[in-house]
Amino acid sequence: MIIIERDNNAFLSLLPTTPGVYIFYDAAGTVLYVGKAKNIKNRVSSYFSNSVVGAKTKLLVARATSIDYVVVNNESEALLLENTLIKKYKPKYNILLKDDKTYPWIVVRNEHFPRVMLTRRVILDGSDYFGPFTSAYMVRSLLSLLKQLYPLRTCNLDLDPQKIAAGGYRVCLDYHIGLCKGPCVGYQTEEEYRQNIDQIKTILRGKVSEVKNLLARRMKEAAEAYRFELAHELKEKIQLIEKYHNDSLVVNPSIKECDVFSLAQHDEMVVVNYLHIVEGALVHTYNAYFQIGEDDDVSDLLGSVIVQVRSKFASSAREIIVPLMPAFNLQGVKYVTPRAGDRLKLLDLSQKNANTYLQFLQNKLSKTVDNENTVLLQLKNDLKLRQLPVHIECFDNSNIQGEFPVSACVVFRNGKPAKSEYRHFHVRTVTGPDDYATMREIVFRRYDRLLRDQLPLPQLIVIDGGKGQLNAAVEALKLLDIYDKVEIISIAKRLEEIFRPGDPLPLYLDKRSISLRVIQQLRDEAHRFGITFHRRTRNRQSLVSLLDAVPGIGDKSKEKLLKKFGSIEAIRSASVDQLTELIGADKAQQLANALNSTFEF
Repeated sequence: MIIIERDNNAFLSLLPTTPGVYIFYDAAGTVLYVGKAKNIKNRVSSYFSNSVVGAKTKLLVARATSIDYVVVNNESEALLLENTLIKKYKPKYNILLKDDKTYPWIVVRNEHFPRVMLTRRVILDGSDYFGPFTSAYMVRSLLSLLKQLYPLRTCNLDLDPQKIAAGGYRVCLDYHIGLCKGPCVGYQTEEEYRQNIDQIKTILRGKVSEVKNLLARRMKEAAEAYRFELAHELKEKIQLIEKYHNDSLVVNPSIKECDVFSLAQHDEMVVVNYLHIVEGALVHTYNAYFQIGEDDDVSDLLGSVIVQVRSKFASSAREIIVPLMPAFNLQGVKYVTPRAGDRLKLLDLSQKNANTYLQFLQNKLSKTVDNENTVLLQLKNDLKLRQLPVHIECFDNSNIQGEFPVSACVVFRNGKPAKSEYRHFHVRTVTGPDDYATMREIVFRRYDRLLRDQLPLPQLIVIDGGKGQLNAAVEALKLLDIYDKVEIISIAKRLEEIFRPGDPLPLYLDKRSISLRVIQQLRDEAHRFGITFHRRTRNRQSLVSLLDAVPGIGDKSKEKLLKKFGSIEAIRSASVDQLTELIGADKAQQLANALNSTFEF
């Protein structure tokens, strides 16, 4: 690993001039960015030149403290390794594809007599997943076709051969109406069932001609053996498959297999559309989006996007149709930028999908902003605020008769929780159950810190409590000389009364008012966050008190136990062997004896 020297670029001379992947780390060792390069030294040097203009790149360089690299044989390997590392570390400054929904998949379970079903969760359990598909309706239609072609089981039984041989199962209604051949009682062999599953997988991969040819051979063999009912059944299956394939055709079937990518961009948002074509039919389509910076090169990013999407769909197509040539090549893959013919039709179809999805995202974003503004405007009018309350903070205290006192602050932005900005506090200066003094201390500490860090103040502060808690918070704001810069209210639980400074009468909002719902959500979220922290603090301190009473358990042992188990119940549930591994045999036995005697009644 190479340490970055801000005032001396000599460290760049330590980098190789070969293809590979470079990794930026921050002071804590967190991966900030993973990049690929045909020449690692030249690419990394560009980050430290005066030509860098993008704010995102400048921020990355400012936070990075060290660089590591991996040398590979060629640019194709660099592209694939970059994708692997991005999936592993999910770096903050890398392009990560996003989509706006959970797509349905078809899964062929990894089990005896596999079931074929719809799912929205991909689990790495050895099962085969096909998709994702654009709609659940499409998946159900395809599953319905497969059930017409092949009788499949739908039960949840564990069809282990030994259990079938033991005769513990009986056939269900599906068997009697011809939808299942009864593998649960041995009427269908696993080999025969597997043959059907293999054909289903081939169809789901889009290679229907293989299945059609196989069924055609079997039909001919059945006819020659005078098994005309079987031959007719196979003919009907072939006709169903042909109809399904014809409905999916978008271009000439001579295009055996290819991937199609297109891009649509508006400002910093870029949409990518992906089509997977097999034998002229559209097998998969997928939309995703990502944000780019000022100095991001679209042709460079396209290569990364292609690898991410192909990895998601496990595509092995040797031909990729693109609107522009990516900066990096993939080994064994041919890029095509068509000018006419069926391939141009495919690219145009993909581009149309990308443009439509971009318009959808823009409309969705516009609608979201309008809804947020409507809620905040209503809140501003109902509470008679001077400003639109884009940034709101809410405080709540938690204690049990003054014991283990803590407080919580939750933050809402645009009417929604900003959980990364939540803060909790241990009360320092208050002794006993004094809720007013606690509120005064916490509000003072919160905004004293914001002022020292030169961070913006909220437009509205909400206090969980009545007039007393509100007045205590107002005193803290006056001490900081910011009372006239922010607006503050409190909400009392029982009657949902809203108090404002200087107003002796509470405000009652309509119970169906969206403003009241926002304030209640703030109050409830602050209470949830505070009580959770209070319970954790109480459990931790109770555990420390108990451990203090055990001979031989010193500070280091306590620290190990707290870090590993976190609660008394967890330590009680641990075996002596687990405790021995952590703190040694003698201390483990003493601790186990102490816990047993403590909980004997």
